[in-house]
Amino acid sequence: MKENSLNLTTQNIPTLIKQLAIPASVGMFFNTMYNVVDTFYAGLISTQAISALTLSFMIFFLIIGFGYGFSSAITALLGNALGKKRYKLASIYAHKGLVFVPVIGIVLTIIGYFASPYLFMLLGAKDEYLQTSLDYINTILFGSIFFMFNFSLNSILVATGDTKSYRNSLIFGFFANIILNPIFVYGFLFIPALGIKGLALATVLIQVVNMFYLLYKVLQTKLVHFEKLEYFVPNIRVYKQFIIQGLPASLNMLTMSIGSLILTYFVSHYGVQAVAGYGIGYRVEQLMLLPALGLNTAVLALVSNNFGAKKYDRVIETLKVSLKYGFIISTIGIISLTILGRFIISLFDSNPIVVDFGVDYLLVEIWIFYAYVVLFICVSTLQAIKEPKMLLYIGLYRQIFAKLIIAYFIVKYFELEFIYLWFGILFMIYSAAIFAYFYTNNLLKKLCNKSL
Repeated sequence: MKENSLNLTTQNIPTLIKQLAIPASVGMFFNTMYNVVDTFYAGLISTQAISALTLSFMIFFLIIGFGYGFSSAITALLGNALGKKRYKLASIYAHKGLVFVPVIGIVLTIIGYFASPYLFMLLGAKDEYLQTSLDYINTILFGSIFFMFNFSLNSILVATGDTKSYRNSLIFGFFANIILNPIFVYGFLFIPALGIKGLALATVLIQVVNMFYLLYKVLQTKLVHFEKLEYFVPNIRVYKQFIIQGLPASLNMLTMSIGSLILTYFVSHYGVQAVAGYGIGYRVEQLMLLPALGLNTAVLALVSNNFGAKKYDRVIETLKVSLKYGFIISTIGIISLTILGRFIISLFDSNPIVVDFGVDYLLVEIWIFYAYVVLFICVSTLQAIKEPKMLLYIGLYRQIFAKLIIAYFIVKYFELEFIYLWFGILFMIYSAAIFAYFYTNNLLKKLCNKSL
């Protein structure tokens, strides 16, 4: 294996967190800006197109969630193997993962293709609104295998401490998207005007290019090679480890997608303009959550390697330092969006009703940032120490059962205004974050004491 310039088991923890989290956060910033660009061009098409984009994202998140969940499992298993200096085992995990995650993606794509019309209709889409939503999601679904390849490739790079390569691919994607979106939406030379379908096609082409770049970077690690092709052959024992480690995380992401669908269903009771405002507000919110998501990546890499090396003091330190950085970042985000939230939302839709809905969402949601930080870091820690089972139960609580009950009573039973829905969500997420924090800390203490 090629040595990485970062030694995740010996170097200073605060320095490592910055070196891992900053590139990841920058990459995620450009990824979110990528989505912002898509939302901007959808807004130029129509408010209905923005709503269609919002609905489609909820469906596609089902596939992305499984890709993220299983790729994080590969990172955790790889990181543990590297921490133990078992390089052959790490290489086997890398090869098997490159096949496993895309195959899962193909299966989910087929399911998504047949299920999406019914889900869209359940969320209130019909006639032209339904067709617009299907035009976008079907194009994305057919290209989803490239998303899944990129997830599996990045999981290998993150386990070695490389968060820069994926950052580079996301920066490229952002600028390529700015160029390709108007070409495919409005047409150019021999390329016909494709409307919202053009937004999806641009995304798929960019994923293809990024796949080749990430593969090149993975090959440089020497963890993946073509000297022993049998490493690529499916292995039930290894796949079982992927499933045991990745299924709870994937199902947790699945609950997030279902939770988004539940939320969109109840938001739709306030009208198409509310769905559009919620979609815009959600993307603006993501801009300020990006650094916290970068911490998520750093924690997964650091904890998995140090836990494998049995350096438990460094695991605890990673958790504490990450939470401190996360709270600082959240405070900056809250202040920034309180001042600039309405202005940013108005850039995407000039309709004052849509803007008001987006602002109502945003000005409550920003106060959940602290809880999100705790959840992100605890989720990564549980994955990294190969104890992901509780993730599913936390996800079921906060994404489905509690959300369904709260939304039902606020929207249907009491028929309260739009903004009260988000106050209910705030209470629910904080309760989940508090439980996750104490559970993770107690589990870490037990595992560390047991191993000493």
